[in-house]
Amino acid sequence: MHVSHGPSKARRSTGAFFALVVVFSIPIWIIGGLAGTSLLPGLPLSALATFCPAVAALILVARREGRPAAARLVGRSVAVADVRPRRWYVPALLLMPLEAGTAFMIARWSGTGIPDPAVAFAPAVVLAAVFFVAALAEEIGWSGYAIDPLQARWGALGGSLILGAFWAAVHYVPLLQANRSADWIAWWSVWTVASRVLITWLYDNAARSILIAALFHASQNVCWQLFPVAGSYFDPRVWGLLSLIAAGGVIVWFGPASLTRRGSRGDRQLESPLMTTRG
Repeated sequence: MHVSHGPSKARRSTGAFFALVVVFSIPIWIIGGLAGTSLLPGLPLSALATFCPAVAALILVARREGRPAAARLVGRSVAVADVRPRRWYVPALLLMPLEAGTAFMIARWSGTGIPDPAVAFAPAVVLAAVFFVAALAEEIGWSGYAIDPLQARWGALGGSLILGAFWAAVHYVPLLQANRSADWIAWWSVWTVASRVLITWLYDNAARSILIAALFHASQNVCWQLFPVAGSYFDPRVWGLLSLIAAGGVIVWFGPASLTRRGSRGDRQLESPLMTTRG
């Protein structure tokens, strides 16, 4: 089923976008592997590849649609006025803290021996700001460039699964460099793909707001890093299943084709049209 977001003015190639993300990431992965240092606990230097989706998207948009279109894409990513209705800020900002709290209680009930959270305000604010910038860099690519043509061809759920799988895959090198096990990565992938379904749901219902997508994305990383202790008790099995349950509820209630209820689509009046996929 094709989901229309408006008239098409140009063609956007998700294949070219995915290829560029990988090409730009490879030297960063190599440098990260050689350096052997971490930005934060569990976050190797190669995680700086987080900026590659934005670079790839902006290059492709500037080349095919002109530099003003690339500037508009950046503007969309921080456009507070584009978030319609405003109530979508609530799930974007609170879903992940709720998941983290639930995961904490499950850990306590299971006898894991997880320590009490110890969150200092000032470092948490700095961490949130850093992760927000990183999330914007990713979502300019994932939500601002890739998801619309994928939705047009495969529907909201299908497009989310494709994008979520690629999103997970480009993190495998940094995860291996962080010495994550195959089982850990597999469950983390479940969490990541389910999260992409939730991000698309938020994006579509909030007038295709890149900002909303980035806020949710940033909240994921903040909750992971603040989870006791510096994410060391993060269990992707629990978080993955919780996100899978949430994504399943969204799919059942809103429908897999558009992840929006009839008459609630927020993208009707957006200036930026859907760009159909090619290749």
